[in-house]
This record gives sequence, structure tokens and C-alpha cells, in this order.
Amino acid sequence: MNFLTAIFWDTDPIFFSVLGYELHYYTLCFMLGFIVSYIVMLRVFNREKISQDLLDQLSIYIFVGTLLGARLGHCLFYEFDYYKDHLLEMILPIRFEDGQIKLTGFHGLASHGGGIGIFTGLYLFCRKTKMDFIWLADRLVIVVAAAGALVRLGNFFNSEIIGLPSNLPWAVIFARVDDIARHPAQLYESIAYFGIFIFLWIYYKRATFLKRGWMLGIFLIILFTVRFLVEFIKENQEAFEDGMTLNMGQWLSIPFVLAGFYLVLRKNKKIDQIPANAGKGKRK
Repeated sequence: MNFLTAIFWDTDPIFFSVLGYELHYYTLCFMLGFIVSYIVMLRVFNREKISQDLLDQLSIYIFVGTLLGARLGHCLFYEFDYYKDHLLEMILPIRFEDGQIKLTGFHGLASHGGGIGIFTGLYLFCRKTKMDFIWLADRLVIVVAAAGALVRLGNFFNSEIIGLPSNLPWAVIFARVDDIARHPAQLYESIAYFGIFIFLWIYYKRATFLKRGWMLGIFLIILFTVRFLVEFIKENQEAFEDGMTLNMGQWLSIPFVLAGFYLVLRKNKKIDQIPANAGKGKRK
């Protein structure tokens, strides 16, 4: 299908190139996600009277956890048949072909793996600093939603993770892929994640107390429900998904949604005041 009303998209994924170095829009969006996250979390830490030094340490844990988790998630969830025999290529931007080493870059990152990496990094950070995991997670998910919105925007610039054919007036022809008008699935997710960020940020700013785990639970429910639903109008990422009733992204979203419902519905009378008791006890 090719509709005259469709939006034509043929943007070069390379933002700029200098002396052979190429900066892609995806990389730019990815890094902007961390910058925005740091700025917002700094406001949270200042409000709760927490040292910026702890935020600097946390940022390193989250950055490393996100990259490693996203990379390993892609290799294990989507291309395990290949990477089980090429373990080194999981963590190095190379590929061995015909007896030669080819520089390929990290061509695969999985958001579910990134989510697992974030929580792993957060756990390790909290174990080292004695900060409360749930307390910090309730605040960290605010910026995770914003970063996710920027990453999906990067996917749009890359003309990847495209949607199924559509005749809607906002359908997009990704000219670097084919001449078919499709759902801009990346933008659907980006807009939804940005909306989650706005909702959580406003709620946090206006709240005088938080039920422990509530914001984390709401984040998990809404974000991964959105991911689950949008998958129905996406092209499958790998060939093995073609015969599945639910694709890999949907199966991986279910545990996150269930964990969210557990956090929201559990009987927990503990609350955190904002910002009266911030920075006390283990959170210093």
C-alpha cells in the first residue's frame, strides 16, 4: 500500500560526520535521555536533601546497567541462536566472518534488557550506599520514562522498529525501508512514554507523601501495557516471532506488568513524606 496522504520520511540517520566520525540521531537521543534524566533527578535529590555525589555515583551504575542490560537482552532474547556460539561478540562491537574481524558496532539493544539492567544497577548501588531500593526506584522511574521517550524518537530517526501497513492520515512511508505507508509505532511509544513522564513528575511534585512502591508499580503497569499493545501494530523484529501468537516483546512485558500490579495492590501501610523526612536514616 502506498497512500498519497502518508508522511514521507527519508531522513539520514546520521546527525553529522566529522573526520570519519559519525554521530547518529539515535546515539544523540540516547545520550540526551541520560542528560535529561540527570537534570530531573538532580532536582529530586535537591528537594529531598540528598547529596549530589550520590547522584553522580548512581548515574554511573545506571548508565553501565542500561548499556549492558540492553545489549545482553538483545543477544539473549532475540538472537540467542547466533550469540550462543559467539559469546565475545555480545560485549564487543565486532563480528567474525570468513576468518576476518569486522567492526560492526552494537547493532542490537533491547529495551526489556535495558530495564533489567537499570534495576540491577540500582540494586547494586543501593547495596553499596545503603539507600532504600524502593524509595529510590519510586523516583528513578520518573526519568526512565523520559529517557524511553527519547530512545524511541531515535528509533524513528533510524527508520527502525517500524509499524504494520496503515491507511491512516498520519501513516509514514519509511523510504529507507520500503514504499509502504505504515504506523509510526516508534512515535506512538515515544508520545506515551513522555505522557507517563509528565504524569509521574506532576504527581511527585504535588504529593506530600508517597505510598512506597506505588509510583514504581504505576510506571510498570502503564509503560509495559503500552509496549504490549503497540506490539500488535509493529512488524516483528526477528523471523522466529512470525509464528508466535504473542511476540517476544509482549511476552517480556507481561512479568513487568504483573510486578506493577503487585506493588500497587499489595497491603503496605508504609509511606514516605515529601520532603519532610527526606535524607534521613539510610537515605543519607
